[in-house]
Amino acid sequence: MHLETFNYDNKIVRNFGIATIFWGIVGMSVGLLVAVQLVWPFMNLNSPFTTFGRIRPLHTNAVIFAFVGNGIFMGVYYSLQRLLKARMYSDLLSRIHFWGWQLVILAAAITLPLGFTTSHEYAELEWPIDIAITLIWVVFGINMFGTIIKRRERHMYVAIWFYIATFVTIAVLHIVNSVELPISAWKSYYLYAGVQDALVQWWYGHNAVAFFLTTPYLGMMYYFLPKMANRPVYSYKLSILHFWSLIFIYIWAGPHHLLYTSLPGWAQSLGVVFSIMLIAPSWGGMINGLLTLRGAWDKVRAEPTLKFMVVALTAYGMATFEGPMLSLKQVNAIAHFTDWIVAHVHVGALGWNGFMTFAILYWAIPRIYGTTLYSKKLASVHFWVGTLGILFYAIPMYWAAVVQGLMWKEFTPEGVLKYPSFLATTLQILPMHMLRAVGGTLYLSGALLMTYNLVRTMRKGKLIANEPAEAMALAPLRVNEKSTHRRLERKPALFMVLALIVILIGGMVEMMPTFMISSNVPTISSVKPYTPLELQGRDIYIREGCVNCHSQTIRPFRSETARYGEYSKAGEFVYDHPFLWGSKRTGPDLHRVGKKYPNKWHYDHLMDPTITSPGSIMPPYPWLISQELDTTSTSSKIIAMRKLGVPYPDGYEQQANADLVKQAKLIADDLKENQVDVMSDREIIAIVAYLQRLGTDIKVAEK
Repeated sequence: MHLETFNYDNKIVRNFGIATIFWGIVGMSVGLLVAVQLVWPFMNLNSPFTTFGRIRPLHTNAVIFAFVGNGIFMGVYYSLQRLLKARMYSDLLSRIHFWGWQLVILAAAITLPLGFTTSHEYAELEWPIDIAITLIWVVFGINMFGTIIKRRERHMYVAIWFYIATFVTIAVLHIVNSVELPISAWKSYYLYAGVQDALVQWWYGHNAVAFFLTTPYLGMMYYFLPKMANRPVYSYKLSILHFWSLIFIYIWAGPHHLLYTSLPGWAQSLGVVFSIMLIAPSWGGMINGLLTLRGAWDKVRAEPTLKFMVVALTAYGMATFEGPMLSLKQVNAIAHFTDWIVAHVHVGALGWNGFMTFAILYWAIPRIYGTTLYSKKLASVHFWVGTLGILFYAIPMYWAAVVQGLMWKEFTPEGVLKYPSFLATTLQILPMHMLRAVGGTLYLSGALLMTYNLVRTMRKGKLIANEPAEAMALAPLRVNEKSTHRRLERKPALFMVLALIVILIGGMVEMMPTFMISSNVPTISSVKPYTPLELQGRDIYIREGCVNCHSQTIRPFRSETARYGEYSKAGEFVYDHPFLWGSKRTGPDLHRVGKKYPNKWHYDHLMDPTITSPGSIMPPYPWLISQELDTTSTSSKIIAMRKLGVPYPDGYEQQANADLVKQAKLIADDLKENQVDVMSDREIIAIVAYLQRLGTDIKVAEK
């Protein structure tokens, strides 16, 4: 055995670190704009490109994939090289990965405000970008596994287990959730419809949180926390139990996002059971992290990086306790669709992801620049400002959620809804939304302080682009290792295959019966496909991001049926590509809004919501009145829908636009009779047609 000399690639770490800082500020700034729009509607800026519906997904994508995504790659590229005692497999692949990921983010930043969206939460990007993400993810995987193969350290440390699970699971999630039929360069329809689409989306959505926002950060926790504290991980055995139980259980929990919907009851129950089980491995990881700091609390008080880590782990523990609690049906009945969900997500994003990212930046940047942090005092100020930001954000949202949940469900002694107007609740919680904006401002201010501190740190030192290192050549494989897991840790290919099998089990058990047993999604004979005009209107509804504020599923509660109408049935959604059930009610549910109001009401509401709802925080949509409906896509949309199983007659695409014109003229004539002069070829006519169709296919006997 002999020592081999080599260099660590710090340039790629630096690049991802700078991207993390830049996109973090962008994502948080857009988030702050989104927050103030829910208090002052004029902040929508009266532009189609800056409305809440379009930039809310811009905010979530910027934070998840740009800020957190670049943070993951920064931490992985730094730690992986040192854990494996090897430079990354290919500098070229590293550069392709970096610039490819930045181009994906840039494409998202351009297309989402333009209204190019699939409407799937955390997966809004259209099919060309989905393909680009797949290719870049493969590049990352080749680079990572190539490095693992050429390693000088035979043993794969626990952090690498989490990196491997992240790669294989995100690949599966992204591919399954992105099966789309393209209509044009920037428009597609999902293969799945209604209940099936909802199940796939929340299997993806929940596990995107699990395997993009959680497992890579746990891997980084297992590397960076012991380094920062200069102490070994508390328990190797606990880390084994933590890893395998977490990746097995997490994948089953998605259906808890769909409780009380028309998803089959057995799937909902599975989601609840596994969500409760999830507490154990999640808290096992948190405890393993916190106990690593035993005896090091003096160092925690002195080092800002460790302060950030402690709060990050605490936020992780809180979020992973809260998630299972929200999956309990009694809690979910009150909390779902409220700001509790917003608070829950942001405890994880601001606390767990944000604070650990800050800690790693503060720790890694000085080291790759061969210097010390410019100012520990500024880092401590950032810590306290950021912590206050989290508290000012989360606590008002919890408060608002309790107000919402109780007001929505309250009845008078006479048995009628005490607050029949949804708007009454919205106005009641505006002060809490103002406090949320204060919290966001504090958190963003802390990030700006960090940026200044790190820029000064970089100027103080000089990048060690190729950091010299040396290590023994890879030791021969020992076959007499007593521990089965120790032997497994030396076989990366087998480890990857086993991780893949473990994560596939839950998804297959939940999805296959829903897709293969037709009785799980019964059809209703009175439910017919959308007319061409309604289909075009639905796509405008998706483009404008209306699903970000309005749900389209009524749960079987007395309070909801009294407010909105008959509860939703699975068979009503069989032609919905994609489903539009929503996950947050900033406005009322719309599933039974069809024929509830005249056409003029919808016209007025879209032109200026305060005409019909004084005090409304919904932005106006005047461009729908001026923009001409693009009917050149009608034929291709009908053909695509037929391919997806929607029973349009053969050749109907040739007649579709004629039917569209007839229906549009009826609505325009009705508006003219009510002193509204609008041309029948405007987009507002199409969206009114869609809204008037919602929930009208089934007839419920009057009580």
